[in-house]
Amino acid sequence: MSRNPATRSTRLRRSVLSVPAINPRALEKTHAVDCDAVIFDLEDSVAPEKKVEARENLRRFFSDRPLENKERIIRINGLSTDFGSADMELVTALGPDAVLLPKVDEPQDVTDISDLLAEAYAPDDLRIWAMIETPRGILNAAAITEAGRTPGSRLDCLVVGLNDLRKETGVPAQPGRGYLVPWLMQVVLAVSAYGLDAIDSVFNDFRDEQGFDAECRQGRAMGFAGKMLIHPAQIEPANRYFGPSAEEIAEAEAIITAFADPASAGLNVINSGGRMVERLHLVQAEALVHKARLISARKPA
Repeated sequence: MSRNPATRSTRLRRSVLSVPAINPRALEKTHAVDCDAVIFDLEDSVAPEKKVEARENLRRFFSDRPLENKERIIRINGLSTDFGSADMELVTALGPDAVLLPKVDEPQDVTDISDLLAEAYAPDDLRIWAMIETPRGILNAAAITEAGRTPGSRLDCLVVGLNDLRKETGVPAQPGRGYLVPWLMQVVLAVSAYGLDAIDSVFNDFRDEQGFDAECRQGRAMGFAGKMLIHPAQIEPANRYFGPSAEEIAEAEAIITAFADPASAGLNVINSGGRMVERLHLVQAEALVHKARLISARKPA
């Protein structure tokens, strides 16, 4: 069921900015920032007595001026809460690109939302993102992604939430995230098996530039598609670290050119710049160049 990595995602998700729906000024600023995606948060960043106001803020924002060139995701409250049903009504009314479910523990959580969207006749391109932020969510990551690839499911992306996971496990917030790396890699492995994307967790101190850079480098090396952000100052470095470098693009283009040579026809292994490369490297090169083209296409004129 996994898709070709070169065409796995038609969207960029290097920088995913979370914005509290209760803050109209922050909502308006999303038009000007250069992130790939925006999560409009109705959950953790909105106090219970402000939930109705936050929904109305989003309703006005979506109707006033469309958010262009960015993926739009609405994070709802859990369906078991007093606010989840009203949040889902708003999602189906506004038609964002995706709905983000908090604290997904098991496949049924995704199936239930898929069924609700189908019952509401939501368009097929309204996708589901899942927050993996509990011990059960980590343990069930593979089952969740597998269920998300069944017919009728809309699952498209997993987002790791380390703040809640640290709280539930007692693992401290330390540089390098040493004790958390096995859990992070478990999520990356799950999405890779079924052709989805994974977004790395937020970095809480937006003033710590060196710490953020190090975590971006780590997340990119792990295989995350991008990072969830809490402040616009984090957008540029996230775009840089989770996007291909000029050197990587040049190397990928050289591999593609080498395999396009008629002399390489029918060969699974060739010499490219003094290095032996296989056709699996061609697939990786095509994926990287595809991503570079998406980045180039979304840059302001």
